[in-house]
Amino acid sequence: MKKQTFEKQETGNIQEQALGQDQILKVTALLYLKEALVTQKYETCRELIDTAKKLGIKQEDISTVIEDYLNADNPGNKKGNRLRL
Repeated sequence: MKKQTFEKQETGNIQEQALGQDQILKVTALLYLKEALVTQKYETCRELIDTAKKLGIKQEDISTVIEDYLNADNPGNKKGNRLRL
């Protein structure tokens, strides 16, 4: 099976990196999690996180997606939407 490629720009140089099928699945799982958070479909997040873990995604990568959502200016992050303990 032919690997898909994308270009990544680093300090003025363009570096081509190959993405294998498992990397594509991992990126897609994280994108689905991000989309569920942004569209406030929180009931699906647990299942998406479990699936991401089964695909081998590290907890720190999942946490980064959640932190990015919480720190972003989005409808789910308006004052009063989060319980402060």
